[in-house]
Amino acid sequence: MVVDPPTGALFPCSIAPWLSVRNSARAVDFYKSAFGANEVFRLESPDGDVVARLSVDGAEFWVSGESPEHGNFSPESLGGGSVRMILTVPDPDAVVAQALAAGATEIFPVGEEHGWRLGRVVDPYGHHWEIGRPLVAW
Repeated sequence: MVVDPPTGALFPCSIAPWLSVRNSARAVDFYKSAFGANEVFRLESPDGDVVARLSVDGAEFWVSGESPEHGNFSPESLGGGSVRMILTVPDPDAVVAQALAAGATEIFPVGEEHGWRLGRVVDPYGHHWEIGRPLVAW
């Protein structure tokens, strides 16, 4: 827990990825369709770009347009990304199928390996998602 100095309130420490994409408004719609994400926060700019905080059953991540002047590049600009998201869900087969129907591309199909039921997709914006669940207690 982290203490907010002005109020003394406690809040949990967390890490949330922030995905830089081209056409962030369309990307937010993709994540809603592909993963059932809900918008927690949305800020729109006059040019149609958005900054959004999304939640998939409490697992949060951020999405915004790339901003090369601030060092924020999309995988499309870089020719690939350096981070994979791991989305842990009860039914990876269903979520991978939903992501594919929404426009993701399969990297490898859902299968069982290393104690996980796991598949991998790349979204239309170049971010890789491993979608699975552990098969054994950790």
